Formats: sequence, structure tokens, C-alpha cells
Amino acid sequence: MIRSNRRRVAHALLATLACSALGASAPTWAQESQAKIIVGFPAGGSFDVIARLLAEKMKTELNRPILVDNKPGAGGRIAVDALKASPADGSVMMLGPDALTALYPFTFKKLNYDPKKDIVPVGTVAEFAFAFAVGTEPKVNTWAEYVTWAKANPQKANYGIPALGAPHHFYGMVLGDAIGVPMQNVPFQGSAPIAMALMGGQISSSIDVASSMVENHRAGKIKILAVTSDKRISQTPEVPTFAELGFANVTGTGFNALYAPAGTPAAAIAAWNRALAKTMTLPEVKEKLANMGFIPVGKSTQELIDRQNDAAKRWEPVIKASGFVAD
Repeated sequence: MIRSNRRRVAHALLATLACSALGASAPTWAQESQAKIIVGFPAGGSFDVIARLLAEKMKTELNRPILVDNKPGAGGRIAVDALKASPADGSVMMLGPDALTALYPFTFKKLNYDPKKDIVPVGTVAEFAFAFAVGTEPKVNTWAEYVTWAKANPQKANYGIPALGAPHHFYGMVLGDAIGVPMQNVPFQGSAPIAMALMGGQISSSIDVASSMVENHRAGKIKILAVTSDKRISQTPEVPTFAELGFANVTGTGFNALYAPAGTPAAAIAAWNRALAKTMTLPEVKEKLANMGFIPVGKSTQELIDRQNDAAKRWEPVIKASGFVAD
């Protein structure tokens, strides 16, 4: 018993001396425990791959193991519930899409979160283009051929999307209006089931993050007909932009970012932001993201806030003009 007490006293003394030596630099948030990145999409999708890449690389910068926790469904809104229920001590982050802050506030009558209070911006991870693709049916090779088919078969002209109220959804509405065919959206829980439905002929087309389609496009399982970026993407240089095809209003990119639960200490936000910024400069990370069709960002928290505000200003009038409102 005496030896045990001596050991406890010695350990306490060592801890006190260590903190005194660190002084003002001592951590003010939980750095010792395992951390977690919540992802609102299924395993195997592009967001999941990016989250696992972040977890692998950022653990060195943050000096702690990081797990990825998939909470798929509702276009990322289920993940927000998980984030809100998480400890606000810097141990939990969420990798979420732009729709959470820039679109859903205008598309849903009731949101399960307040985008300005419940999720705290940490930093933009990457930006990306969207793409329009076809699968096994109809058998078309160009956007013009798809338009011809859609006009002849309007009842079959639909497009798979990962979630209602996201950019994919509204790009489809804009395209449908432009070609005079009200294409029906078909929501799925993530990119993987969309790809399966596309290859199986259950849907005639899909609008999704371009990176989620590149591999199947290269394998000849689906065919990307156009992308929304202002320039052709390097992964599919043969695929034109919608602007090239005469649809200048179908131009833009999306982004994903890290968010923390409300109440997370500023020191933790800053530490994660620094780790993200450094991770996005690593050659292997830049190469991996580029091969997937993503452009790494990793800038300041204020950059993310400004980016969110700009995206909201862009999408609000489009959404209101569409008349779409979700429950």
C-alpha cells in the first residue's frame, strides 16, 4: 500500500512538473484520447476515402489516433446528429458537404440543426466538379444523344442523386428545364448504390461528384457525358464541360469541409485547422486527391466561412425559383 501511494505521488509530481515546463503551451483541450471523423456517406465513396486519408495523415500532426465513423443517410444530416451528440472537446470532427450550410437551410422547412450554431467551421478540405453520366440504358455516347433520347422518352428520363436538396438535385432541375424535359430525380444513400443502379439500367442517368464516377467511366461501365467545372477535369480530358455544350448556367464546383460540434475550444479548432493545412500540402495527399478528381484547399477557417456564404448566395435564388421544399 505504501509503495502504491508513493508511485501515485511520483506520477502526480511528474505530471505537475511537465505542465509547469510547458507553461502557456500546455494543451487546453483533450489531445490524449483517440479522435474521430464522422462521415455522412457510406464506406467506399469518395468522402469516405478522403476521411480515411485525413485520418491517416493528420494523426501525426495531432499526435493521436483517428478513426472514421460512417453515419450515412439524408445527404449528411444524420452525421450532423451524431456530431451534435459528440463531446465538444476537440476529439470529434465531421467531414461534410457544402449542402449542409449552403443549400439545406433553403430546401428544408425544418432542419435537425442550426447551421450557424450547431456546426462550427474548421477548414475547407477540397473542392470538386459534378458530372452527368449514363449507364447501360440508354445507349448514348454524347450529351446531345441523351437529350434526343430524353425528349423521345420523357417518362424514362430520370437521374440518380445522393440526396434531395443537394447541388446534384438542382443541377438536374436546371438541365431538365433547359432541354424541356422535367427529369425525375431518384434519391439514393450515397454514390455506391447510384453506380450499381446506373450500371444495372435501373436509372437512365446520374448527377454526382465527378470523382465518384471516374473509375467506372475509365472501366467502360458508365459514361460521363459532361462536367460542371469551368474547365475540363484532368481525369477525363475527353469529357466536355456543360459550358462548352451551351449550358453556362450549369457551371460550378462543390466542396467538403471539416466541422466541429458547438462549444469546441478555439484551441482545438486551430489545431485541427493547422493539421489540415499541412496535410493538404503533402505530395502524396495532393496526388491522391488529384487522381480522384479533387482539388485540395486546406486554408484558414475564415476562408471556409467566406466560401459557405458565397455558396449560399449563389444557391438561394436558384432554390427559391425552383419552388422545391422538402419536409
